[in-house]
Amino acid sequence: MKVVAAYLLALLGGNPNPSADDIKHILGSVGAEADEDKIKLLLSSVEGKDISELIAAGREKLAYCVPSGGGAAVAAAATADGAAAAPAEAAETKKEEKEELIEESDEEGILSLFD
Repeated sequence: MKVVAAYLLALLGGNPNPSADDIKHILGSVGAEADEDKIKLLLSSVEGKDISELIAAGREKLAYCVPSGGGAAVAAAATADGAAAAPAEAAETKKEEKEELIEESDEEGILSLFD
């Protein structure tokens, strides 16, 4: 994540094509270690791509992996006889579902850009 942040900082600083040295310099300025392999992976992954499009694609993937909304809570509230389910139980179920989705996504490499 720190390599991605350093890359984005270089872009925001006006460098349209940050190099590995630029990223290392930014990370070194805050006392962070620069992992050469992660820097190479990031630079090869973003080469020739528009950062705005990459961020938009990342948002879509994140929304897919971590859905927001009350679907599970609403379904749990509509139990038999109209009785409301315990809020803690509904929240726990929703939390477990999110954790499962995140674990599955990590295994598939969907969020690898954000590691």
